[in-house]
Amino acid sequence: MTKWLYNPVECVVDLMRRLPPQNIETNLETLCDVLPECTEAFYEAIDKPLEIAKCPKTGKDYLLCDFNRDGDSFRSPWSNEFYPEIESDLIPSAALRTLEVAFNDAFEVYRKLYYEGGISSVYIWEQRKGFSGAILIKKVNDANKQVRGAWDSIHMFEANINSNAVHYKLSSTVMLYTITSNHSVGTLNLSGNIRRVFELETQVQQANEHIVHLGQLVEEQEGKIRNTLQEVYFQKTKDIVNDIRSLPSLQEAQQRDAFRSSLNSRIQGMKISDSAKGEEYSA
Repeated sequence: MTKWLYNPVECVVDLMRRLPPQNIETNLETLCDVLPECTEAFYEAIDKPLEIAKCPKTGKDYLLCDFNRDGDSFRSPWSNEFYPEIESDLIPSAALRTLEVAFNDAFEVYRKLYYEGGISSVYIWEQRKGFSGAILIKKVNDANKQVRGAWDSIHMFEANINSNAVHYKLSSTVMLYTITSNHSVGTLNLSGNIRRVFELETQVQQANEHIVHLGQLVEEQEGKIRNTLQEVYFQKTKDIVNDIRSLPSLQEAQQRDAFRSSLNSRIQGMKISDSAKGEEYSA
């Protein structure tokens, strides 16, 4: 087995966060060709943009990911069936399915309020001391050919339950890209990939309280990530553009520089003259 000086999975995850999210699939395939022995680890560690499918039974769109996948089939959160149809054991219990339906209804309202469109899906599965789940939201803007973009939110959570005490661990990843193309600015690609982890311990009396606590966590995390994207990516880009872009004409800038140089020379001349007069008086 190859011995690595650095963990290749950690290096690739770090690299992917600095590359455009819309190119993750292509870049991931290239990296897997370079390090085929790490293919499975790469696909498990790297979040990919969400894909969209339509539930044949309900006609509603849902999101595809590894959390609702069994082979080449994906489970719809609306019908609880896999498409293409297969016999699968990856179906939540009756109690978890009831909670999953409530989660999907709640986050459908959340998505409409905050995103004014898009698609959301929530998937829940059992674990040893509670349950885990994935809250997914995607919004795509491709109606305007001059401005295209997409927002992918992937919120993985664990709920470890001990009597009425619950420990939540939420891992949130947001992938964003926006591409502007017109005659005035050319083509501008602004992309970002941010991941944050948050934990919370609280008390729960009823199952529906999980929706309240996790909903508040997701709302808070998305707000923080949105602010970070605004400050780090958009504001920083604006500052850089303002620094390198000259609004006045070249002639105006040259005249301003000449006036500044002339003014500095006169000030220096006045200082030398005052200094000489002071020496004469002292003599």
